[in-house]
Amino acid sequence: MSAFLTIANPSEGIYKEKASRFLAYAWPVSSEEEVKELLTGLRKDHHKARHVCFAYRLGADKSNFKYSDDGEPHNSAGFPILGQIKSFDLTNILVVVVRYFGGTKLGLGGLTAAYKDAAKDALDHADIIEEIEHETISITIDYARLSELMNFIRQHNIKITEQDLSGECKVVISVPKNDLDVIKARLEKISGYSLK
Repeated sequence: MSAFLTIANPSEGIYKEKASRFLAYAWPVSSEEEVKELLTGLRKDHHKARHVCFAYRLGADKSNFKYSDDGEPHNSAGFPILGQIKSFDLTNILVVVVRYFGGTKLGLGGLTAAYKDAAKDALDHADIIEEIEHETISITIDYARLSELMNFIRQHNIKITEQDLSGECKVVISVPKNDLDVIKARLEKISGYSLK
């Protein structure tokens, strides 16, 4: 099974040190576009904050990741946030820590610990779940064969992610990656469709 761990819902955490507040937010995400939207919204919500540092990791293979120190000293913020994501073995996740400066410098070690502890607090409050990697299949089918396809989808508990039944019928389904070849082979028995 190509399974991975992620979080079910957004969660929050906080860390305070010498009057500085570090507000942590964790979100389940599935694309870089989602990450950008969430960061834009958070920067608007916290426009008075000194730093909005983050890390994310995407994909079941965990190979797509990025982190940002947002003006903090090199590797003192984003890298420890990413370290917590790795420590919890999570993917398809964005963790952001917003810093409100309290007037006292914390030093490199203090900053690193603060960002790490804030991220950890958000993840400690998260509902961690196991998910299975899915692939989407786009099916175009004649209207006359649509009910046969829908019966197949129901029988196999397949999730429909998109459908357009006006004119030429298009249905997009999401199937576990490990079942992809089996599902495709069974779909071949239904004539009058094309797969993408």
